[in-house]
Amino acid sequence: MMKKLPIGIEFFKDFKRDNFYYVDKTGFIRDLVNTRGSVNLFTRPRRFGKSLNMDMLKSFFEIGTDPELFEGLEISKETEICEQYLGKYPVISISLKDVEGMEFETAYDMLGNVVGEEARRLDMLLESDRLSQADKNNLCGLMEENFEKPGNLHRSLRILTELLCKHYGIPVIVLIDEYDVPR
Repeated sequence: MMKKLPIGIEFFKDFKRDNFYYVDKTGFIRDLVNTRGSVNLFTRPRRFGKSLNMDMLKSFFEIGTDPELFEGLEISKETEICEQYLGKYPVISISLKDVEGMEFETAYDMLGNVVGEEARRLDMLLESDRLSQADKNNLCGLMEENFEKPGNLHRSLRILTELLCKHYGIPVIVLIDEYDVPR
């Protein structure tokens, strides 16, 4: 079967599932693991695959990931790295590509939508026996995009990070794509 060209594909899992051509950049994971800092900034020219790489990182590190996504790729040869990192971390992943507006309030609301969407993706935390009712109420506030109280949106990523860390008992990876869009 002939492979398709990946025009407009931004999710890593789509390459294998839908039989697209893929230039294997998974060696980037090895390089990141071996040279990382507590904060890493990835800069590349526009249309150079940053968003796809961010989704690849999410797909690799996130708890519950399908290891078959990486079979036959360069990173799969790094068995020690795969054993230690593949599917072992909670991940928060947001893209700020749609957070723009002519007025502050519009951009603020759009950022609230992005945070709310990620909070809803993590709704399994509502069933956690490691989180207090107050923790779950904070999560519900984020899920409902309830950012009227000063500081709610400002602290939203910190809240999500703390909840995931409390639930899993391990550090959380936070991926922020298109950080330079809001102005």
